[in-house]
Amino acid sequence: MLTAVIADIHSNLEALQSVLGKISELGVEETVCLGDIVGYNSDPNECVSMVRERNIISVLGNHDACASGLEEPVSFNAAAWKALLWTREVLTTENRSFLAHLKRERAIRGCYLFHGSIHNTNRYILSKRDARDNFRLLEGLAGERKIGFFGHTHMRMALCKQGETLSILESQELHLSKENRYLINPGSVGQPRDEDSRASFLVYDSTDRKITFYRVEYDIRKCQDKIIRAGLPIWLADRLEWGQ
Repeated sequence: MLTAVIADIHSNLEALQSVLGKISELGVEETVCLGDIVGYNSDPNECVSMVRERNIISVLGNHDACASGLEEPVSFNAAAWKALLWTREVLTTENRSFLAHLKRERAIRGCYLFHGSIHNTNRYILSKRDARDNFRLLEGLAGERKIGFFGHTHMRMALCKQGETLSILESQELHLSKENRYLINPGSVGQPRDEDSRASFLVYDSTDRKITFYRVEYDIRKCQDKIIRAGLPIWLADRLEWGQ
């Protein structure tokens, strides 16, 4: 079975449309989202509605939690804070309710979906030390779940735990061993931060146990223009072009 894994859409409709178009071309049977459907960019309602209409299995991100009123953006930087308050104002009641009712974590066919870290939506996995804590938590979950998919950093990452050894995997295609455990980040759809401005996602082939990473172009200029027209911080528009 082919499952597309996306994360950190952040109200970027143009990027989401391009990613879903590519996913359709690939014949993917199911799509899951690792949180942060909204935030930063200017099309929160359109992106939430598209996720809902396509029955994309989703978990709650930190921006989703704040936009829906579950939490307050106490740790956000100034630009993120301003965008979050704007998002709260424009979200429809229906879309706000959808976000508020998302689960923070979900298990699906041997995989575990979460946003930042297991049991902590706001925490990042940026290092092997962060990963070691999450591998320990993954191993403690009920069932035989050997793959954890996460987002939040806006950067692709794949980590493998073989016995007590942790390694970072950097290939475009990964063939997963049944004996090892993995933590994998597909990168960001709507705001990549690894100096590549293209939208990022992955496809997991559960039959062959293979991960393939993808990048797709999208109309950055159109998204930037809408950010500026909405009165959001210009830096949020600029960073899309830089991939930061």
